[in-house]
Amino acid sequence: MKMSQNFRQGQSQVQTQKLAMTQQLQQSIKILQYGTEDLLSFLNDKMLENPLIDVSVSDMDTQYLEPKNYDASKSDGKTDWINQIPETTQSLFHYLIEQIHLNYRDTALRSLSLFLVEFIDTNGYLTISIEEAMKLKQATYIEVLDALTLIQMLEPAGVGARNLQECLMLQIERDDNAPNQAYLVLEEYFDELANRKWQKIEKKLGILLVEIQEIFDYIQKLHPNPGSLFYSDEDSIIYPDLEVKVDRTDNSISIVSTKVGKPVISFQTTYFEKMSHQGGEEVKRYLNDKKSEFEWLKKTLEQRGNTILRVGEEIVKKQSAFFIESNHPLTPMKLKSVAEELSLHESTISRAVNGKYLTTDFGVFELRSFFSTGLEQKNSNEVIGVNDVKQLIETIIREENKTKPLSDQKIVDLLKEKNIQISRRTVAKYREELGIQSSSMRKRFDN
Repeated sequence: MKMSQNFRQGQSQVQTQKLAMTQQLQQSIKILQYGTEDLLSFLNDKMLENPLIDVSVSDMDTQYLEPKNYDASKSDGKTDWINQIPETTQSLFHYLIEQIHLNYRDTALRSLSLFLVEFIDTNGYLTISIEEAMKLKQATYIEVLDALTLIQMLEPAGVGARNLQECLMLQIERDDNAPNQAYLVLEEYFDELANRKWQKIEKKLGILLVEIQEIFDYIQKLHPNPGSLFYSDEDSIIYPDLEVKVDRTDNSISIVSTKVGKPVISFQTTYFEKMSHQGGEEVKRYLNDKKSEFEWLKKTLEQRGNTILRVGEEIVKKQSAFFIESNHPLTPMKLKSVAEELSLHESTISRAVNGKYLTTDFGVFELRSFFSTGLEQKNSNEVIGVNDVKQLIETIIREENKTKPLSDQKIVDLLKEKNIQISRRTVAKYREELGIQSSSMRKRFDN
């Protein structure tokens, strides 16, 4: 079989461009992606490798503690848990240990209580069974149970519980204002109460549905995780990269880079000059390489700061209403649009906003939290923010007849009347994200 005469072999040159991912480029990408703590750890490692680099941290400021993801829908002030937070940064573990030493004599029972405290998690729950404790401490069932009882008498109420039901019952025991039969209902009919099978409770205990409603409302105010109100040693302090200020005279917004808690590198000039004069050519080459590394690192850190600031400026420009208006509304904004505006790659924007924070006079926020998607409406170019839809759903539910709660489909119909078209599944999803129960679980009997 002969090959076609049109088939010919030949050579040609084709010019292409290819980005070489050098080690320094890889490190530059990582440096932009690092949060403050990871960046400090990276620079400390560099300092160990390079004798010409010195790393220091600017003065700390305890005003920055935890980031916030602002949700205007949850700012009604109904929950009073914040008033239960102790006026101390002491951890739950140390607070319990302190109470045991102050309240109980040095006995075998106290020693067993101190042992059990080590198995209480940050939410206040006991994570070891009585049987496991018996084996580890060679103690009897009654001894371990007595030790646990001592712990459950400590503050905060509910600590040392083995499950949610016991945690709530421990809190009811301490409260003289608890509704009548609240403890009994919780003890005997916990699942029925939680699943709103209240007719069974009504029939068995002979109490009215309106009384069960009162008990249910009361339990909603108890804390399911009493230990979480305390400071945890595992909590990390957030040092914002940016600070936003609003001039209320003209509602102008300014944004600047912060220096508090940020790692700073400096060059060991004295050491460099000393070794340059004393060493030979090999030493000089080594020092020059390390100096070049320092200069590259310093330049990369400046680029990191500038990129974060540029992204922050774009956020402020697009989300100005969030910083000015009292309800802090968010406008739909995508990483892609900011990337195009700044002539940067979308992945660069993603690295610049993850784990980076800005502080305002009403809280500290992660930069990523300002990027929200929108819902494109049919037969319209209008895009409605997801947060706006969520707030509207919550308003509709808040104003509903509680004896006849609205179904998700009915909410869809009401939104449609407002020219907002979303599916029933989307309504259910947003409702769950807002922490709102289904219509059957929202029904009340006391209206």
